[in-house]
Formats: sequence, structure tokens, C-alpha cells
Amino acid sequence: MLVASKWDELERWMEGQRLPKGFEILREPDWVEQYVRKMMTKALPEAAGAMVGGGLAAISETRHFVHVKIKLPDGYDREQLRLFVREDRLRLDGLPNGKSEMIKLPKLVKPRLCKTLLKEDLLQVKLKKRPTNRAYYEANVRW
Repeated sequence: MLVASKWDELERWMEGQRLPKGFEILREPDWVEQYVRKMMTKALPEAAGAMVGGGLAAISETRHFVHVKIKLPDGYDREQLRLFVREDRLRLDGLPNGKSEMIKLPKLVKPRLCKTLLKEDLLQVKLKKRPTNRAYYEANVRW
């Protein structure tokens, strides 16, 4: 919880900074998170693997979809394989030795709108992004 508050503090500080042209990308938390993950992977591969999901997943995004490609390890059983989708992550059960894998998604998705394809030990998952609600709602201010 302390780390999360420090990240929030950093985000607020970055919003107020006047950055030189070309450095605006530093204001985007997704980019910063991906950068930190890459640095962690280089510095501590085993710790980063535990943090990112063991390196089984490759995640990409389009405007409306999140695509996840999961390289399944040798020895998995097709009958035992189960994929559970939540709006912020995937859980893959039925891996060898009774293991399961958690994969954090970069954007919120609609869990019920999911398409999967298993082809040559590569599980491909296509998830529809959840649209951002940009409407303002008036809140009552109590006195």
C-alpha cells in the first residue's frame, strides 16, 4: 500500500511538470509501468518472472481489443486446462505439476466477451476492452 501511494504521488508530480518536447510519454502510467517491468526483467529475471506471470504471456493491444498469446509449457493436459477471465486479469489453471498462472492485463476488459484459440501449444485470447465512461455525474456536496 505504501508503494501504491508513492506511485500516485509520482503521477501527480509528473502531471505538473513541464517536460521538453518528446518527453510527454513519461506522463503515461502504462508506459512507465512497462519500462519498469523491462528494467526488472533485465536486473532480476526470476523476480520479474514471478511479477509478470512467468513470461508465458505476450500481450498486445489494438484500439478495441487486448490480445494475449500464452505459450503453454510442455506436459500440459488439454482436458485439465481452464482459463478464467476477470476484468483486470486472466488465470490459467491446469498447468503441469498442478500450477496455475495469473496474467495482469494492461486495460480493463469485458470478461464475457472473450474468444480463445489453442493452436500448436499457443493459447490465443482476444478480449474486448471495457470502454471508459467519460460522463460526469453530479455529486451532492454536504455542508
